Amino acid sequence: MRVLVQRVTSARVTVEDIEISRIGHGLLLFVGIHRDDTEAEAEWLARKIAGLRVFEDDRGKMNRSLLESGGSVLSVPQFTLYGSCERGRRPDFTAAAPPDTARALFDCFCAKLVGQSLSNATGAFQEHMHVSLVNDGPVTLWIAREKDCSLDSVNLKPRKVT
Repeated sequence: MRVLVQRVTSARVTVEDIEISRIGHGLLLFVGIHRDDTEAEAEWLARKIAGLRVFEDDRGKMNRSLLESGGSVLSVPQFTLYGSCERGRRPDFTAAAPPDTARALFDCFCAKLVGQSLSNATGAFQEHMHVSLVNDGPVTLWIAREKDCSLDSVNLKPRKVT
């Protein structure tokens, strides 16, 4: 699983000009599901996000978690996070989970966030969404829980994930 995390002062999702979700202060999560992902990745990511210290304390340091700051979460399913642009000019989405599998794991991930005592709004699965946000900072992070390996961002070589 991959999650693009953005700290926001507000975010909302509309489908066909109808607002379906909105949050104020918190985290906007774009969630990609790999075809080989399981509940273990969803659990790990939910715990990681709940404890992520990206909110400022009284001294202006990023030292507080979402729970400590009283923020909310807006989770948006986004299969394009597993798009590969290595060949040609059209992205290849074969690494993304099929819709039924992805929906079940996205729902599982959202339930795990709620299990971490987080307020979680969601986007719409398999819908054309418009996502509006005000990025705070800006703070944008990439969190991935790949089963076997991920790319080392400096050397672009596979490395074992622990």
